[in-house]
Amino acid sequence: MSADDVVVTGIGATTPLGGTAPETWEALLAGTVGVRNINQPWVEKYQLTVNLHAPLAVDPLEVLPRVEARRLDRSQQAAIIAAREAWADAGSPDEIDPLRRGTVIGTGIGGAVTLLDQDDLLETQGIRKVSVMTVPMLMPNGPAAAVGLWNTSRGAVHAPVSACAAGAEGIAWAYKLIKEGEIDIALAGGAEGCIHPLPMAGFSQMRAMSTRNDDPATASRPFDTGRDGFVIGEGAGIMVLERRSHAEGRGAKIYGTLAGIGMTNDAFHITAPEPEGEGSSRAINKALKMAGLGPKDIAHVNAHATSTPVGDVAESRTIRKVLGEHPVVTATKSMTGHMLGASGALEAIATVLSVRDDIVPGTRNIQNLDPAIEVDVAQETRKVTIDAAINDSFGFGGHNVALVFTKA
Repeated sequence: MSADDVVVTGIGATTPLGGTAPETWEALLAGTVGVRNINQPWVEKYQLTVNLHAPLAVDPLEVLPRVEARRLDRSQQAAIIAAREAWADAGSPDEIDPLRRGTVIGTGIGGAVTLLDQDDLLETQGIRKVSVMTVPMLMPNGPAAAVGLWNTSRGAVHAPVSACAAGAEGIAWAYKLIKEGEIDIALAGGAEGCIHPLPMAGFSQMRAMSTRNDDPATASRPFDTGRDGFVIGEGAGIMVLERRSHAEGRGAKIYGTLAGIGMTNDAFHITAPEPEGEGSSRAINKALKMAGLGPKDIAHVNAHATSTPVGDVAESRTIRKVLGEHPVVTATKSMTGHMLGASGALEAIATVLSVRDDIVPGTRNIQNLDPAIEVDVAQETRKVTIDAAINDSFGFGGHNVALVFTKA
């Protein structure tokens, strides 16, 4: 433990399981599933083969003032809601110099829904119907910019765009900014809101999504022999990170320590993971080395595990090869669906809470564990003594991010 450690002092989330981080955590421990049928006419209109999603449990329009909400893309709405919760949870430290505050919020797709909706208006009703807010709503740095504006983060505002690793990468870059002395405190994480026919059609054409339309509750089934792809979700997860000495100096509560980060790339294929896990292994090893830990120190892994046939096996091989058989592994996407650029941030929050509480949420919907998954998968919520845990996140393009959390 060092005064220069980076610690977590606030958490916020809006997800398919709840409108706050505590609600989401309780739902994860209870095994609640947020996957639903879509029930929109565009499913039939575009003859989509997938009729599944994991929408936000609480509509942002029920939380934000209507005028403010109309100026924000759905990903930005989610980011603002989660950021405000995290900042309040950290004690609303508004006395900190804005020049020493940072914001790093990643997204996989950004304001795609705004882009597509405004293009429809341009085509059908002409330029006068296009919103003056179109560009700031569609730009992928929109969630980071909106939160940075709200929080007056004048030290740094960044927006990693690394597909489904973006949320975890946001946390990793905030760690580096704090370690390097650029800022004292950061709001960091990821946000996504792109449940729309076009992204769904694209993922569907890749055969990356589950088609268990008749049974939404069991559609996302990481590590099961019957897995057939992911379920698209939406939401945001954001942490407050700061140096331990800074947090203790202002009397902040500490959830846990972000002890190490690892970021690598496969440089192998635009969508497929490198089958031997060379890149993801390097990410985990880099994070372990930075944390000063060995494989036996890791008691728990919150896996990326999207429920695709190839990805789950490749990840389990990496975990077994690098860490061994002992870590208890969970896949919380079985309940939240795949929140794309927000998923890594929410799973980082779940990981630090697992370390704090010595408990691992179970993985839902495993009826027959794939024999190729040779790791200890928690199928029910399990009490485990956890001094250190890892959150894995991967993204199209070969992005790999590993985050190591330890007790406060």
